[in-house]
Order: sequence, then C-alpha cells, then structure tokens
Amino acid sequence: MQRCEITGKGKQYGNNVSFSQRHTKKVWKPNLQTKTFVIDGKKITMKVSTQALRTLRKKGIIA
Repeated sequence: MQRCEITGKGKQYGNNVSFSQRHTKKVWKPNLQTKTFVIDGKKITMKVSTQALRTLRKKGIIA
C-alpha cells in the first residue's frame, strides 16, 4: 500500500480538469523511498516519504 510508515502520508484523490472543464478522476501518490535504518543495532527497512527524510535530516536523526 502507498503509505509512509512515519508520517502516514498516503494517496490523495481528486479530478483532472481540462480546458473544456471535463472532470476525470486522478490519484496523487506520495514519493516513497525504501530506506534501511539502524536502530539499537538492528536494521529496519521502512517505506518513507521524501518529505519525512528531509525532516529527519534537518533534525539530525539521519547523518
């Protein structure tokens, strides 16, 4: 499933609206990356959004 394991960010639904105002269904998927983290000496693989990765780097949790 397309969901970030840290932030819970998932798919968003909406409409494409053309010039003629025709509405068709559209899905926006989050940019998920599979990353391996070492926590307490154990390797944990998680699906994380790029926004969460940026926040973790900014806070100094990821080197």
